[in-house]
Amino acid sequence: MRRIAVFTGTRAEYGLLYWLMKDIQSHPELELRLVAGAVHLSPEFGSTWEAIIDDGFTIDAKVEMLLSSDSRVGIAKSMGLGVIGIADALERLAPDALVILGDRFEALAAAQTALVMNIPIVHLHGGEVTEGAYDDAIRHAITKMASLHCVAAEPYRQRVIQMGERPERVLNVGALGLDHLTRSPRMTRQVLAKSLNFSLDAPYLLVTYHPVTLADEPPVESFRALLGALDRWPDHKIILTYPNADNGGRAIVPLLEAYAARQPERVLAVPSLGFQRYLSAVAEADAVVGNSSSGLIEVPSFGVPTVNIGQRQSGRLAADSVLHCAAEEAAIDAGVRRVLAPSFRDKCRHASNPYGQGHAAEQIIEALVTQPLNTLKSFHDLSVSAAL
Repeated sequence: MRRIAVFTGTRAEYGLLYWLMKDIQSHPELELRLVAGAVHLSPEFGSTWEAIIDDGFTIDAKVEMLLSSDSRVGIAKSMGLGVIGIADALERLAPDALVILGDRFEALAAAQTALVMNIPIVHLHGGEVTEGAYDDAIRHAITKMASLHCVAAEPYRQRVIQMGERPERVLNVGALGLDHLTRSPRMTRQVLAKSLNFSLDAPYLLVTYHPVTLADEPPVESFRALLGALDRWPDHKIILTYPNADNGGRAIVPLLEAYAARQPERVLAVPSLGFQRYLSAVAEADAVVGNSSSGLIEVPSFGVPTVNIGQRQSGRLAADSVLHCAAEEAAIDAGVRRVLAPSFRDKCRHASNPYGQGHAAEQIIEALVTQPLNTLKSFHDLSVSAAL
């Protein structure tokens, strides 16, 4: 019996981990230990730990780490608190491995803690590139701390190998979030509207915008540009989800709430949709607008267009259903206009998703059962010809 700890710090990453955790929970050779922290425990961001319990999981350790400040100093201090809390949790739970998904600051806190405690790290979604956020550096740092890698596409597998990881320890399993396509029921439009207590009797845009953490200026101006562009589409309703807890995210929230309050019949602001409502909302949306990774990874599988704003996701693989635009009002408006054109929407219905077809969890489970779980690893040098 292998004891597998899974760390989750945000609503989005929890939604991606859901089916993997269910499969660990039910596997006769694996034992799930769940560590939840950061945004999950914050009332400001919807206390999403409660949804984890509602989904039938036991939270084995709660790690309070998120300060009310989202300044650079505040985020760094939150990481420090995370290291302390995660260290206590891992010492008590004594897992055989720790599963970490992605590239956020709380994931880095978990990874560096496991590293010095000699707990093998299984890293999901390594090898990707997002040039507009410091998440990019965090992701690569976790790769070098991890012992086993489950990546979302073959170019990402090659990149992880390029970073010195042994090929047999780098598995291309596809994007874990796509497992929802084959395994999760979705709400009808009517049921979704009732769940949101918001009428969906008109076409709508699903909007999520996060700070660009490598930018020197706060995200307020680019978010105002987004709101200005949305005003140009008065016949479309708007479902607007809150930003994450990155640097400057809290500066967006008052603007978002005021925007929704001015036109409550047209705009709904939601701290957290949860993965079932989110994917149900994607399936019924005219388009997904913003700069969330889900717009590039999960949304194309629904045949729904994405308007990806700005530099946050720059460098990430994208399907033909994704349209990139600058973080300027006119550019966003033009992007929405283009993706809503019948010719573009038809292209979306036939777009191929580079992140797989939704069978990642079963491959990760096989790796957790069969692969050696240890922290010993050697640097895999590429030949000169391969490097060139």
